[in-house]
Amino acid sequence: MQVLDNLRLAGQGDASDLSEPSAIAIRDGLIAWTGDASDLPAEFAAAARRDLGGRVVTPGLIDCHTHVVFGGDRAREFAMRLEGASYEDIARAGGGILSSVRDTRAAAEDDLLAQALPRVDALLAEGVTTLEIKSGYGLEIETELKMLRVARRIGQVRAVTVRTTWLAAHALPPEYAQDRAAYLREVVIGGMDRAHAEGLLDAVDGFCEGIAFSPEEIAQVFDHAASLGLPVKLHAEQLSDLGGAALAARHGAISADHLEYLRGDGIAAMAASGTVAVLLPGAFYTLHETRLPPVAALRKAGVPMALATDCNPGTSPLTSLLLAMNMGATLFRMTPGECLAGVTLNAARALGLPDRGAIAPGLRADLAVWDIAHPAELSYRIGFNPLHARIVGGEFV
Repeated sequence: MQVLDNLRLAGQGDASDLSEPSAIAIRDGLIAWTGDASDLPAEFAAAARRDLGGRVVTPGLIDCHTHVVFGGDRAREFAMRLEGASYEDIARAGGGILSSVRDTRAAAEDDLLAQALPRVDALLAEGVTTLEIKSGYGLEIETELKMLRVARRIGQVRAVTVRTTWLAAHALPPEYAQDRAAYLREVVIGGMDRAHAEGLLDAVDGFCEGIAFSPEEIAQVFDHAASLGLPVKLHAEQLSDLGGAALAARHGAISADHLEYLRGDGIAAMAASGTVAVLLPGAFYTLHETRLPPVAALRKAGVPMALATDCNPGTSPLTSLLLAMNMGATLFRMTPGECLAGVTLNAARALGLPDRGAIAPGLRADLAVWDIAHPAELSYRIGFNPLHARIVGGEFV
């Protein structure tokens, strides 16, 4: 049991507001009480006290959409895009996702872990306490399972909660080029069963796009996930509008992600279902996109908006959630308060985690302590990390 004293809370209610000097009591890894230190309940009078020097405390940051486990890199494709090749051009030429598939299939589990940890450490150094990691660079059962085992190991060797997502419906591998139905049946759905049986899955995702899978194919994946009791989410409306977000909402998805081409019917469906809009400015930036996600319309409809790095080797090699916040503000015109909520409360919702993302009694004591004067600095600064301390389950890390 301990009491954090002389701090100012941010991320409560209007995420841009700051409290007066406050205290937080922590017991058994949970927030037990928060308020003015002069009102500290007697039960905490004997607890160890830690003076935080008037620093700002937010919920621990949550990166709710990453592909952080992969083999190799795609720096050459970065150069190709600068030379004029489109995302679709690269994918159809055997690059893109399939390039990472080759490298990931060839890598041993220990190698994948060694490659992923520097990326993870960069995120943790900026206050991340919860991290989502997807499969999707195997496109065969054994490699997809290998990726998820590595993701689970990351949560064992680092002080971070890892949530794993099955993304075998990411692309069609060459060996199934003439039989999409067999790939869905044998690898996407059959592999899902194996991953679920091994306890490797927290959610199921898919890529609904012209270069990936149709709404009808994704519906099959989602129906099977539902039969296993697994929540679903979807890469939707990134390059075109196929109605993926509305499909996700009909299936009760916890999130729909990207959404640059999202239209009014999809927004209404998401608002009705409570599906979180996960916006990914790193991919927008890297791909030189010009179509902005409809932030104002999402805001007006009351759709909760999260932000994430989308850390991946090809379209968002981003390992800074603080920079994603800055991009959310400067590129997508989100407010600083929306950006902070987007990597705390709404990111927790996008992962189906009601036990974190805010500072309130009964929630996990996952916190970030910052050397800042105002929470707007977290999205205002570029390339600067003001983290003072990261607290995971009540323990300073």
